[in-house]
Amino acid sequence: MTTPLDSGRYGTEEIRSLFTDRARYALFIRVEGALAEAQGRHGVIPPEAARHIARRAREHVPDLAAVARIEKTSRHELFAVVREFSERCDSAYGRYVHHGATSSDVLDTTLALQLDGAVAVLRTRLTGLMAALRGRIEGDGDRVMIGRTHGQHAQPVTLGFKLAVVLDQLTRCLARLDELRGRAVMGKVAGAVGTLGGLGPLGPRVQRDALELLGLPAPQICAQAVARDRIAEFVLWTALTAACLENLATEIRNLQRTEIGEVAESFAEGGQIGSSAMPHKRNPVRCERICSLARLVRSLVGPALENVVTWHERDLANSANERFTLPEASVLLDEMLTCATDVVMDLRVFPERMTANLALSRHAHLSEAVLLALVDRGMDRLAGYRLLQEASAVAAADRRDLLEVLADDPRVVAVVPARELAALAAPGADVGASAELARETVERAVGALRPGTPTAVGART
Repeated sequence: MTTPLDSGRYGTEEIRSLFTDRARYALFIRVEGALAEAQGRHGVIPPEAARHIARRAREHVPDLAAVARIEKTSRHELFAVVREFSERCDSAYGRYVHHGATSSDVLDTTLALQLDGAVAVLRTRLTGLMAALRGRIEGDGDRVMIGRTHGQHAQPVTLGFKLAVVLDQLTRCLARLDELRGRAVMGKVAGAVGTLGGLGPLGPRVQRDALELLGLPAPQICAQAVARDRIAEFVLWTALTAACLENLATEIRNLQRTEIGEVAESFAEGGQIGSSAMPHKRNPVRCERICSLARLVRSLVGPALENVVTWHERDLANSANERFTLPEASVLLDEMLTCATDVVMDLRVFPERMTANLALSRHAHLSEAVLLALVDRGMDRLAGYRLLQEASAVAAADRRDLLEVLADDPRVVAVVPARELAALAAPGADVGASAELARETVERAVGALRPGTPTAVGART
């Protein structure tokens, strides 16, 4: 059976390539080479052996068929990769491969390198989406549209304000990613139970140097395996970011409904198929894909949290499910971010529908503005509220404009003259600080992307 991840249906090649067997095994050997080089520096293994192993590790291309044959007998994946590599080394030096190390040293350090690569890709995708949102806010941000609460007309907003709320969420997602990178991306070369006992008296220096060669930080302390609260934090971040993307996609889906029609995904006329049965359909399929994948990404949080619990210094209860959860979380979020960016960049905006939908309420959305004006002129708030509630009911029942009903009510015009009521309905007068809030949000997002913000751990030199 081939899954959509295997077939390449979701995610870019850039992130999927991080999790292939060939890439993973190559990282195993890269870790072994760094370990040998560090051990050679500190006399744990002969310097000539260290140089030989490190050189071969830089050149080595794993033989997947040979690894599979060895693993069939050994039933141990890392052992199979290490043996296949050590047999390629000079017979005098191959015995020093994996010297004093345990499987988790290589497995978890490889995982750190994979996560480092995934974080770098996802950060690029996230900042790309943020840039697309900024561009859309700058281009169509002044479009006035009705705001909705509980699915009903509330007060007007601007499209820029609506998109800025999402941009603000994503700015926080970026801050979280930059903060968690230093905790989640963590290698270790500390031996069988984490005490560095197999690396000699200079074990801490060996670990520090080996990880430094790989561009990774060294843990202050760990057991045999890197503590899984680090990995769980990354998975939690992917789930939270996926939820924010679903929030954006759900909004666009709702605004694309026939009854609303204020924005829509782009549609490749003449080529794209909406419905196989109904030729008129223009379905929001990319936004629906985002929503669907977000549900799957969130489901990966459970296993990640379960993996935080371990028996004593190490067990393998986390190992099998991490082969699914980490690649899936990374690849699916990559797909969602890429898809969301395309949707935002190509978003179709229909200002005429925004204007028509604003008119549907016949100025009912001005009820709060009128209420505040009445209170400011001395009317009791509850009395004013009941008056507006009564007038709104009359306007709805008779399908009349609320301002017209209010202008006919002597209790209202005695406090707020009809001309002042009309002024409340001036174009753009009822969107509050939408423009200012959107502008400030864009400025915060731009500030988060200025040069000097953190980069991938593995990119350090």
